[in-house]
Amino acid sequence: MEWQEVCESKYLQDLPFKIELNKWGQIVMSPAKIKHSFYQGLIVELLNSLISDQGFAFPECAIQTKDNVKVADVVWCSEARFNQIEEEFAASIAPEICIEIISASNTLIEMEEKKDLYLAAQAQEVWLCDSKGDIKFYNQQGELPQSFLVPKFPKQVTRKS
Repeated sequence: MEWQEVCESKYLQDLPFKIELNKWGQIVMSPAKIKHSFYQGLIVELLNSLISDQGFAFPECAIQTKDNVKVADVVWCSEARFNQIEEEFAASIAPEICIEIISASNTLIEMEEKKDLYLAAQAQEVWLCDSKGDIKFYNQQGELPQSFLVPKFPKQVTRKS
């Protein structure tokens, strides 16, 4: 199956799951809990408050990777990169920051693979947020002490962030 078919299918439009395609074009669905959505909202809000004058933070961005389409939970995209991808079904180049919120159903291997896929698709940083709101920041060189792109972003998101 191709990503455009997924996006245009009336049967898949209102599912309460995140949908991705694996390397064989098979649909992979991941249900999200309330806490997952809560962290998405906090991260989008924080990013937009810290760097909104330079780009946009938004949830659920489909990105074409070498292992088919993956959907980052949250991304931050510069104005220039957004102009390049906004009409695409799946971003041909990853937004500068791709963020995954780790669910109980995710494995460490899966998250490492997604991190590597986003970086290979030209993300400058990938952030992983765990179930406690703790965030780890990565770029091509490995784990970072903090985000280089958004140095004021906290290492943990909470209700009071």
